[in-house]
Amino acid sequence: MKNKFIVLITGMAALGLAVLLVSCSKQSGGGKPADVDYYTCTMHPSVHSQDPKAKCPICSMDLVPVKKKQSQSSEPAMGEKGHDHAKMLAEQAAGDGKTNAAPEEAPSEFTVAVSRQQQIGVTYAAVEKKPFSHTVRAAGTVAYDKQRHWDYVARVEGYVQKLFVSSRGELVEQGAPLLTIYSPDLLTTQGEFVNALNLRDRSQTNASAALLASAQHLVLSAKQRLKLWNISDEQIAELEKTRKPQETLTLHSPFKGVVQDIPVDQGRRVMMGDHLVDVADLSAVWVWAQFYQDELPMLKKDLPLTVTSSSYPGKKFSGKISLIDPFINEATRTGRVRIDVENPDFKLRPDMYVDAVLTMDMGEGVAVPVSAVLPTGKHNIAFVDKGEGKLEPRYVELGRQYGDNYEVKSGLKEGERVVTSANFLIDAEAKVQGALKSW
Repeated sequence: MKNKFIVLITGMAALGLAVLLVSCSKQSGGGKPADVDYYTCTMHPSVHSQDPKAKCPICSMDLVPVKKKQSQSSEPAMGEKGHDHAKMLAEQAAGDGKTNAAPEEAPSEFTVAVSRQQQIGVTYAAVEKKPFSHTVRAAGTVAYDKQRHWDYVARVEGYVQKLFVSSRGELVEQGAPLLTIYSPDLLTTQGEFVNALNLRDRSQTNASAALLASAQHLVLSAKQRLKLWNISDEQIAELEKTRKPQETLTLHSPFKGVVQDIPVDQGRRVMMGDHLVDVADLSAVWVWAQFYQDELPMLKKDLPLTVTSSSYPGKKFSGKISLIDPFINEATRTGRVRIDVENPDFKLRPDMYVDAVLTMDMGEGVAVPVSAVLPTGKHNIAFVDKGEGKLEPRYVELGRQYGDNYEVKSGLKEGERVVTSANFLIDAEAKVQGALKSW
């Protein structure tokens, strides 16, 4: 009985040893190679695994190996590590004093096979030196020039005897009659002016200096009163020549323009201050355009612009900036800019919508296509082609965007080739291979 028990124990030990040998053989045959650091997913680089047969827990794709860097295989001794660390701290203290900030790891070169680049649709463009021009567009509305607008208001009580214009929009020439007003007060004042003229003539005949001075004063006072009642110098000169007072006052257009408003009718009584007729000269108009606040620093007085309207396709009106409103609209974050535009044919009309276009020459510089830049929030990254499938990520400092190009401040040189499509796929490959760790 004792011999049987010993044989049983011996057999079980031999069986366990065989199982252990088989397990070790399997592990040594299916383990990861010595030069592989870990396995990750090309679509989810945050997944790390030591099992070569594992799958991505997010998308179930097969994991790919990430090889160890050569710099990691040659670890310095502990004493050397301490010496290097102290040296790094000393260099940082001698630099900018930021001893607590960890240095950012620079991107390194990586490889994507040419055939693989063709499969994912990678294209390239050259970094070139180009002339830059900046175009700013703004919407605006047409308004009449307030210096070319005249609003006739009754300065004397009376009655509208006759209208020479009947509706808004009528074109009138300079000096054309607009309406006549009958006023007893005006007739009395003209009579006083004629009497003062007659007195001055008699004083000149009698050669009385005191009487002549008094008569001259009365003439000037009556003439000034007539001017204040909208009587022109020509009408006063005619009255001085004929010495015949007129019962009516005729108002004439001060310039060639368009009747904007006429709220009175024939026969209506008007009081001092009543609105009679408006005339606007539209041969030159204002355009009030709205520019965004980041565009306002580019603008200055007398800068030329082009104004276009959908009403006249292909027609361009030349203008220049005359005023930049210093106040910003809090709702739209825009500032108003007044543009003086010549309008000899009266094509631009008040309240019409137009577009203002400003094109500025911004000089010359190194340009990179917008599609070649991958913005990450912290950096702007471009992938430079090194040939034979080798790519190098670059942190690029950009200037202003001009059309389809960025101005390059630093990071790229003229003549280099950069990736312009499939940037996100190239970026994923860079992260998988450890070439780009910091965004």
